[in-house]
Amino acid sequence: MDVIVTILAAAVRSGTPILYATLGEILTEKSGVMNLGLEGLLLVGALTGFWTAFVTGNPYLAITVAFLAGVALSAVHAFLCVSLGANQVVSGLAVTMFGTGVSSLLGRGMVGETIKGLGVVQLPLLSQIPIFGKVLFSHDILVYLSYILIALIAWFLQVTRAGLNLRAVGEDPHVVESVGVDPVRLRYIYTLIGGGLAAVGGAYLSVVYTKMWGDQMSAGRGWIAVALVIFAVWHPLRAAFGAYLFGGVTALQLRIQAAGTSIPAPLLLMLPYLFTIFVLFVISARKGRGIILGAPAALGVPYQREERT
Repeated sequence: MDVIVTILAAAVRSGTPILYATLGEILTEKSGVMNLGLEGLLLVGALTGFWTAFVTGNPYLAITVAFLAGVALSAVHAFLCVSLGANQVVSGLAVTMFGTGVSSLLGRGMVGETIKGLGVVQLPLLSQIPIFGKVLFSHDILVYLSYILIALIAWFLQVTRAGLNLRAVGEDPHVVESVGVDPVRLRYIYTLIGGGLAAVGGAYLSVVYTKMWGDQMSAGRGWIAVALVIFAVWHPLRAAFGAYLFGGVTALQLRIQAAGTSIPAPLLLMLPYLFTIFVLFVISARKGRGIILGAPAALGVPYQREERT
């Protein structure tokens, strides 16, 4: 039982950076904007977060700076896609390539450096609950914040008027404009917030999870988050389940390696990504049988006011 509890707790930690990126992308895509630059945003967040913590020794400032860096990079993506109507796939890939390149360039002098980072905060009473206490309530502040974000975003999308406007602009921005709401403004806001959350996921990797800097440390988690948005059917609660599921696969392969099994290490490292491919295969099969996946109708479609339907 102790082994299972340890793996589940590790799954929460390992899945948290993916969860932040996925929650951010859900908000972005709900507005009708697709951002395939999550891998680049994770790396930029990891770089700026680690550098800030390394220089100032303040992990909270590091998380804040990472968020702002993600917002800034996403602003470029929003300008290209929302204001200029550029191809969202191409722009997103450019964000990934930029983030990959700039993190390698600016971070090469910090490779192997370590920081104190954020530590574990045992929640009073909750951390003493058998099994669940160690799995869910013996982590750091960012893990607990992610719990709040899951509930907050789910409530926001389903209950609030602003959430309804967000969902509506992702379905038909012309209808939203007809009732006096600016679709361009909404798409900017949620693209920037989504990018900031993805960068916080990257900062989690360097400031909390590893507390060190390594080149390309996102290791494809951004692409897993892109797939996870579809897996979650654009729903925060399903996103949490999926993120922890992927985190569990990652934690399991690390434990198998540590146990010194005869399974080749490269094969074990492939497990999270093989699982991603399997999930996409299942999703494609469901789509082939006509099951609606719930993607926003206007996702990836540029909006121009003069083109009314």
